[in-house]
Amino acid sequence: MAKPHVNVMMTQMNIRQGMKAFGERGSDAMLKELNQLHERKALLPLRKEDMTYEQRKRALRYLMFLKEKHDGTIKARGCADGRSQWEYTTKSDTSSPTVSLEAMIMSCAIDAKESRYVVVADIPGAFLHADMNDKTHMLLEGKIAELIVKLDPKLYRKYVWENVKGKPMLYVRLKKALECYKQLYCSGDFCRTHYRSGDSS
Repeated sequence: MAKPHVNVMMTQMNIRQGMKAFGERGSDAMLKELNQLHERKALLPLRKEDMTYEQRKRALRYLMFLKEKHDGTIKARGCADGRSQWEYTTKSDTSSPTVSLEAMIMSCAIDAKESRYVVVADIPGAFLHADMNDKTHMLLEGKIAELIVKLDPKLYRKYVWENVKGKPMLYVRLKKALECYKQLYCSGDFCRTHYRSGDSS
């Protein structure tokens, strides 16, 4: 049975596809997303030489996807690829406590049945409000590394290096929680508050 949300997921593009489709608008969207990390001081840049082999091996890749919204604006979404953590962590530790589609539909059905007032509040960068308790490293590659340098050249440029293919790379340590990462403290991009019919206080 086809799932109704699959078509929404498939409209997201990776960086290469997004840049080809959106051009400069894609770069601006990525820069806006990275600026959120920069402003929240979520990343601490590191020298490759100051890291151990094990730290470099376990560093999570930072993924970013682009999507065109209904109003024509381009939205970039970034997350840490936590799949490599499965080798040394349990499934319960690496699962993201975000709301499931089924739970959301059930909640909406209850709201409608009981004639509840529903208030939806967006929390920009919800995950970035949580501090990290452990030392987790992440690797920014290619276009992402180039763009973050534009935000603060004095801070980031000296830490950027190139691999054998000439691709710019940047290691960072996470100071804040990121979406798709195992250590999450927020249950989604929004909060939903319910008021029963006749009680809007």
